[in-house]
Amino acid sequence: MARKSKEEIAAIYRRMQDYICDQIAAADGQGNFEEDAWDRAEGGGGRTRIFQNGAILEKAGIAFSAVHGPTPKKILEKLGLKEADFFATGVSIVIHPKSPMVPIIHMNIRYFEMENGTHWFGGGIDLTPHYIVPEDARFFHQKLKDVCDHYDPNYYKKFKEWADDYFFIKHRNETRGIGGIFYDRLEGQSDEHFESILEFSLALGRLFPDVYSHFMKQNSTIDFGENEKSWQNLRRGRYVEFNLVWDAGTKFGLDTNGRTESILMSMPPVANWEYMHQVQENSPEHFTQTHLKKGIDWINFATND
Repeated sequence: MARKSKEEIAAIYRRMQDYICDQIAAADGQGNFEEDAWDRAEGGGGRTRIFQNGAILEKAGIAFSAVHGPTPKKILEKLGLKEADFFATGVSIVIHPKSPMVPIIHMNIRYFEMENGTHWFGGGIDLTPHYIVPEDARFFHQKLKDVCDHYDPNYYKKFKEWADDYFFIKHRNETRGIGGIFYDRLEGQSDEHFESILEFSLALGRLFPDVYSHFMKQNSTIDFGENEKSWQNLRRGRYVEFNLVWDAGTKFGLDTNGRTESILMSMPPVANWEYMHQVQENSPEHFTQTHLKKGIDWINFATND
């Protein structure tokens, strides 16, 4: 069986956006996504869907894009590519909940192809709790491992380590959250392998609403007060720092003259910064702060870790 064309992959990812939007809107139960369709002058376009002021979600962005055209020189140099036109398509998601007890979540699945035949898949999914709860972390990572193991027994360990390294705020010396998986430049070595990687990305897409609706339902009923809201906004500030300073997707979008509003949909509606903020010893905030580090085995995590 021949591998799918870039146009077919774009159509599949477009349908994945529909599926995820429907599932997340149903889980929130209040309001709908508003769509902003856009065109890119150099070629292609996309659909950015934003959900705001729901029962559980404060802001959710689920974007689809399929863009093409001459590859900017900056991208060619950064990725070590020969000059040729590019095509890129994918789905990108960031959700900011109202409650600080519900985590922030991000997912991205994408496909990149050049006119000269160079191609690869990339993506990942990671969780950024305002408060780290070991049981939640275990649930999240086990779900990811189950999907990874179905396609390749080496995927989870490799992609989890990649996520730990990628979602790291270097200037803060801390991870953005509890990680997840991240992968990039996965090339199909054969048509069968190509299709397997595509199916892996789609399995992650289907997993997304299943996992996040669990946290929406379970965590949104937990009580919180002003202290927790203040901490949430500080953690959101760190999220902004990562996305603006270190995130490769943000840089790629801006470097390829992407649509700024869609690129920055990942920003939370409110975020705070406090000079030299210190957490109280033995507090939930302290537990979270001390566990924002690489290399934690969340599936087998012990409370005394």
